[in-house]
Amino acid sequence: MEIPVSIAMSIDRTSRRLFLSRGGGALATPLFWTTAMRAAMPQPAAATPVEEDLDGYIAGYMTAMNAPGLTLGLTDSSKTLRTASYGFADVDKRIAVDERHLFQIGSITKSFVALVLLQMRDEGKLDLQTPVLDYLPQLPIDARFGSITIHHLLTHTSGLPDNLGVFLGDADARLVQGFKPGEHFHYCNLGFGILGLLAEKLDDRPWRKCVQARILTPLEMTETVGVISTASRGRAAVGYQAFWDDQVYPRQGRLSPGPNMVMDDTAGCIASTPGDMARYARMLLNHGQGPHGRIVREESFALMSTPYIKAPEFSETASYGYGIAVDKLDGHKILRHTGGMVAFASSIHVDLDGGVAAFASINAMQGYRPTAVTEYAVRLLYAERQAKTMPAAPAIANPLEVDNASDYAGAFTDGNRRKLEFAVEGNRLFLADEGKRIPLQHTHGDNFISTVEGASANHTFIFGRARAGSAKSGTQPASASGASNGDSREKPGPVVEVSYGSDWYVNAKYSGPVSFTAPKEYGAFTGRYRSESAWGGEALAYVLKGHLMLDGRMLHRIGGSLFRLGDEEWMPDTAEFLRVFEGKARILRIAGMDFWRIEID
Repeated sequence: MEIPVSIAMSIDRTSRRLFLSRGGGALATPLFWTTAMRAAMPQPAAATPVEEDLDGYIAGYMTAMNAPGLTLGLTDSSKTLRTASYGFADVDKRIAVDERHLFQIGSITKSFVALVLLQMRDEGKLDLQTPVLDYLPQLPIDARFGSITIHHLLTHTSGLPDNLGVFLGDADARLVQGFKPGEHFHYCNLGFGILGLLAEKLDDRPWRKCVQARILTPLEMTETVGVISTASRGRAAVGYQAFWDDQVYPRQGRLSPGPNMVMDDTAGCIASTPGDMARYARMLLNHGQGPHGRIVREESFALMSTPYIKAPEFSETASYGYGIAVDKLDGHKILRHTGGMVAFASSIHVDLDGGVAAFASINAMQGYRPTAVTEYAVRLLYAERQAKTMPAAPAIANPLEVDNASDYAGAFTDGNRRKLEFAVEGNRLFLADEGKRIPLQHTHGDNFISTVEGASANHTFIFGRARAGSAKSGTQPASASGASNGDSREKPGPVVEVSYGSDWYVNAKYSGPVSFTAPKEYGAFTGRYRSESAWGGEALAYVLKGHLMLDGRMLHRIGGSLFRLGDEEWMPDTAEFLRVFEGKARILRIAGMDFWRIEID
């Protein structure tokens, strides 16, 4: 699985993110990597300069990123070079990660789905350019913008919303396209759920048996499971997630064990080990060739690894193939993907030109993936093969530091003369609160979050800038998840405002409207909603500067109580407020998932 952009309103706020669990943690462990814990953290034995460099980097990376444990698999085109494990599979019990612990690989599963379907193409069972409704006519799809082919689903270009699951609780609900297939890249877990159903139909057996026979057994991936179930829980590392699921989550925040997971959705239902993932990566390095024969024909592998459409969510240079991103690294063609689950985060890099590959997974979900680890690993391995100077380790940014911290300093007031004050010390920003200074963590753009539990951690501090050459800010609130003026290549204007949830403050540089009118019916929509699904959590709807917001992102009204989640007019993901009773909406449906209003404050 992967966190959909439309649902992950902000990487700053862990509440209500699809694919980030909000399960409670009665046995919660405050996990902060102290010097003593780092010294006690289990480490593999390094034998080569590459291993020493990589192990040293991973130790620092895990400490900086607050990772409980990490598993690693390295391979070239002929053999597994190394499997290693770091840290703890169970922090409470101090059980070290070993190389047989299962880690959930999330959306890397999508490449398995693609290979299974390409096998079926090789067998003459499937035409990639045929509309999926020709194969599965009962799918609840409203294809108003055009037929959706298997190719469109494999490349995230179908126009469908990024829902979790194919079938909605409302029997009459339909999955509605937002754009003509092929026009845009829109990451869509739903599409790969549909492809899993297609694989089951064409193979006449459940996905777990299909992937076992077609991929896992031929590649000798004996430890891997095709679906996540209670039966394999005893072999799995404990996964961790944010303890405070209704607050923003700082890098060194408190973690708690995630819930038990049972999942057969083919958007991300595989759990594996580093040794098995090295075998899988080796097959990709060999263009579909396994130890006992081809998994797919060379022609089908070429189809899988073709860059069909730009995929900026992976990198500025990435495109998407079939179930995997196609990119460049140091001039080499690579295949890459990440996976984000409720309590696991994974990454794979396959350097097709360099002949080396790396897989890594962390047993926690904190909004990042171990991409830096796998990228550095393949660079080290290639340099070693070529007898070149070892590349420098990538920098690990300190989120408490930002070069332009002084831009945000000063006092901001709202219409009721309440004040927010921000102070700077070097390149660090602090919130001044009743004589205390609370360190703020920079997330992206002009956005910061509190590093201290309490009232200041309920929302993201979203600063707004005036247009260049003007002291007037735009009338629309800045988005916590979108790029702010501070991310623009143009010289940014001065900071003139800051929002904190529904509260809005301005400084002396601001000159613009100070009152805003929102539609009266928005009053029925505002409030706190919660889904008890492991993938759900909390959602907070409020009005800011006349606009309806959902966890820091502006909603765009389509009609009535239906809103578009993204700024793009073609965005298919929606939020809908339902069941208005006594002046309040009682259900909020976000990308097909229902959240119920709660009154707890």
